[in-house]
This record gives sequence, C-alpha cells and structure tokens, in this order.
Amino acid sequence: MKAELRIRGTSLAQLARDLRVTDSALTLVGKRMCRSQKIEKALADALGVAPEALFPDLKEGGAK
Repeated sequence: MKAELRIRGTSLAQLARDLRVTDSALTLVGKRMCRSQKIEKALADALGVAPEALFPDLKEGGAK
C-alpha cells in the first residue's frame, strides 16, 4: 500500500495530514486492526479503487 501511494504521488503521512488524523490511525485501519469509514475511503480514493476492493470485508458486514 505504501509503495502504491508513493507511485501515485502521496504517502500515508500526507493522507494523515489531509484527514487530520495520526499516522498510526491510518496504519491501524490499513492493517485492519480498527475501522474508520473516513480513512478507508481516503485510502481507497488515493489508490484509485473502491473501498470494497481495497477492504473486501466491507462487502460482508459494512464498517462498524
């Protein structure tokens, strides 16, 4: 994920600043250790995919 973000001209740190959250919040969501619809959508948008494609478990029960 980090490499693909860099290819697309951004980073986890930049996304965190844009969203006004901590870097660790993005990392936790990316590793599926916690959930955040806002962060899931931002990561998916930055990678050019739907949130459901990036996080297949969203199809099964939705974000908490």
